[in-house]
Amino acid sequence: MNDMPTLWLLDASGFIYRAFHALPPLTRPDGTQVGAVFGFCSMLLKLATEQNGPRSLLVVYDAGRRSFRHDLYPEYKANRTETPPELVTQFPLLRDAVSSLGLPAVEAEGWEADDLIASYACAAAARGQHVIIVSSDKDLMQLVGPHVGMFDPMKMRNIREEEVREKFGVSPGQVVDVQALAGDSSDNVPGVPGIGVKTAAELINLYGDLDSLLARAPEIKQPKRRELLQTHAQAARLSRQLVTLSADAPRPLALESLTITRPDMASWVPFLEAQGFHSLVRRLSGATAAKPAPASPRQASLDMGDTPAPALSQTRTEYELVQTIARLEHWVALAQDAGYVAVDTETTSLTPSTTRLVGISLAVAPGQACYIPVSHAVDEAQLPLADIVQTLRPLLADPAVLKIAHNVKFDAQVLAQHGLTITPHDDTLLLSFVLDAGKHGHGLDELVQLHLHHKMLSFDEVTGTGKAKITFDRVPLDQACAYAAEDADYALRLWQTLRPRLLAESMETVYERLERPLAPIIAAMETAGILVDRQVLRDLGRDFTARMAVLEQDIHKLAGHPFNIGSPRQLGEVLFGEMGLPGGQKGKSGAYTTDADVLEAMAAQGVDIAARMLDWRALAKLTSTYTQSLEEQIDAKTGRVHTSFAMTGAMTGRLSSSDPNLQNIPIRSTDGLAIRRAFIAAPGNVLLSADYSQIELRLAAEMADVKALVEAFQTGQDIHRLTASQVFGIPLEAVTGTQRRNAKAINFGIIYGISAFGLARQLGCSHEQARQFLRAYFERYPELQAWMESCKAFARQHGYSRTLFGRKCHMRDINDRLPARRAYAERQAINAPVQGSNADIIKRAMIRLPQALTQAQLSASLLLQVHDELVFEVPETEVEATAQIVRQIMEGAASLRVPLIVETKWGLNWAQAHG
Repeated sequence: MNDMPTLWLLDASGFIYRAFHALPPLTRPDGTQVGAVFGFCSMLLKLATEQNGPRSLLVVYDAGRRSFRHDLYPEYKANRTETPPELVTQFPLLRDAVSSLGLPAVEAEGWEADDLIASYACAAAARGQHVIIVSSDKDLMQLVGPHVGMFDPMKMRNIREEEVREKFGVSPGQVVDVQALAGDSSDNVPGVPGIGVKTAAELINLYGDLDSLLARAPEIKQPKRRELLQTHAQAARLSRQLVTLSADAPRPLALESLTITRPDMASWVPFLEAQGFHSLVRRLSGATAAKPAPASPRQASLDMGDTPAPALSQTRTEYELVQTIARLEHWVALAQDAGYVAVDTETTSLTPSTTRLVGISLAVAPGQACYIPVSHAVDEAQLPLADIVQTLRPLLADPAVLKIAHNVKFDAQVLAQHGLTITPHDDTLLLSFVLDAGKHGHGLDELVQLHLHHKMLSFDEVTGTGKAKITFDRVPLDQACAYAAEDADYALRLWQTLRPRLLAESMETVYERLERPLAPIIAAMETAGILVDRQVLRDLGRDFTARMAVLEQDIHKLAGHPFNIGSPRQLGEVLFGEMGLPGGQKGKSGAYTTDADVLEAMAAQGVDIAARMLDWRALAKLTSTYTQSLEEQIDAKTGRVHTSFAMTGAMTGRLSSSDPNLQNIPIRSTDGLAIRRAFIAAPGNVLLSADYSQIELRLAAEMADVKALVEAFQTGQDIHRLTASQVFGIPLEAVTGTQRRNAKAINFGIIYGISAFGLARQLGCSHEQARQFLRAYFERYPELQAWMESCKAFARQHGYSRTLFGRKCHMRDINDRLPARRAYAERQAINAPVQGSNADIIKRAMIRLPQALTQAQLSASLLLQVHDELVFEVPETEVEATAQIVRQIMEGAASLRVPLIVETKWGLNWAQAHG
């Protein structure tokens, strides 16, 4: 029996590249990045301190970028990007780490590290010595055999013949033939166009090897495949030369010299301390118990100091890359046994209507997760999408298995494009929002660090940043698996942490009745989108541009000379420096402030240039936000824009809209109405608008129990005219239009905690007049002032406000020492119960409407929710019946003393429906 020690060959260059992209960036005190070196040293430490660690070891480096393969094919690796500077600085440190341990290391000019590894592995195996190649590089898998295995240090797993066959579909001896056919985009190996790994494996298994395949290519029945092989036979042969590792590469050190004694680890301490690797020093000295090596790069302990805070989770995990149907079926069975499964999708973008599915991750228990690649543009084995869909469909639709996701509406839209339905579901994003709205953000990474004390691998760490950034579909599968599987894993762990709090904190009703059932409805709205007339946008764009030019000329004339009116600094100098207008105040930058509040105050005092600047800015905003960018956001396939509705955008529960933002189109301006003309109904349909009338004022009257206002709403009186009559002490019939407008400003301003100063600016009156208006208002409606004070007192005591339906809106600054922050939080404490109750009511209506319309056999589609308004696309023949059902559901969404009134209008475009 051979008693030679196993030879360990460490692919140092390959490891540091993968560690650089997989591990979080770390810097030592002088700013040098050392994250990849830390990962390498951690691996070396584990190997060196194992009781049965290696007694024969060699570290192998790349000598440079050029090898003999460039002579064969000058374009070899031509598409490789420049090595990031932050990685270049780590190569010398890696060599220092090896030399400080006294480990043998080699490199050879004109040869790649893989060739040196091949040469040593073949020579050792030839004399009966066992070899372990420490690397995850797929190109080295051709060397696996009876005496040669691989160990993936990033995933802590062994790679034997079985794993090679699972990845390539062939035995290790046939790997080069498969690579020759499939090519390699990362190394710019041409291969045969149109033939991937799966097809290549099928052909090699059928014909035995590349030469036999090419010789018998005329026998192939498929015309296209036959033509490709005959046309590109020479490219295949060249590719085989490029991917075949050379067993004849030089061996600068003799095999016999690679036997090592246990290294003097104390000699390594100065190097480790110089890099700031204090946790490794502690492991060396035995001052603290050694932690198990991380099973995935996302579990690495990256302690760069003696007192980390907070301590991150060190739980060991096993993430699996699923590349066969058998393994996918295994995971489906695990999920069915568990009764729940966390699901996450990876895509090419965050826009559901245009994104492409790249992969799916599943988790069935903490630390037990997998990643199923779907469409990575890499030369690695992936299951056909059709097979994945067929296998997952029953699981995702199984009513007995709960699906857990973070932002389920996005995953639902992406999977729906492939005929997959997620039901039933729990959403950790919404769980967090219901429990802690206003306390913090609700992104997965932030929540995991907050609740589970674990730092997740960021998206940028696997895709890169800046010019080197790649889309997720180009991320190597091992890195993609580490990133994606962790998302599912920690969504599951987060669910286990947050779900029990619902009942304990009396928030189950808000989650179960409002947020969870709304997610699929919002997803359907986003998928439906709304049709846009490009020509209307172009005509408006030309009109706005022409009017802006005229305004610019007027402003220049008033200023006395041309200047950049889009520059706040130049505008400030003109208004307050050159023209000497009053009201100029400089900010921290030293420039005059020219924001909307300043210009509006000046315009109210009759300053013409300020009024024209406000007009110019309004048109500029409409141009940039809508007439220019909106056309670019029209989906080429549908002719529609598909806005994204954030369910956690505001602590009050109100939905927010983005990409494009359809909630910021001016409601009352002529230009805002003109933009709404661009949103149209499909032929044979109309747009139906259903808008709550004065809902927030009605809710304030309800919640404060303002008897006069409640009675006025119950009897259908003009609430603003009534307020003017009571506040100004004049008969109802004597109220003027100006008095009614003033009363309206007070009515709506009160809800937002308006001050005398704010009211004065809004009404264009003196501060004293505004103060008198507010005093008279509260004298007439004392219940309202008492309620407002109780809202502030409740928030100060509990740290949050509550809506009529139990939603909590947390105010972090309600007891802040700074008066400005405290005052703002107090205004929130008054507004949040009203605005939040409004949001809850609209959500209740949205949840009930689909079933009501279906039962009435009506086919309307809900497209938008904008403030107090819902917009539907309705067949012309159904519009009156639909309007009746919509009014009935919306007005009955809450049982209040104050009646809810909904106004419905319709037309061929949104302007007609809204006007």
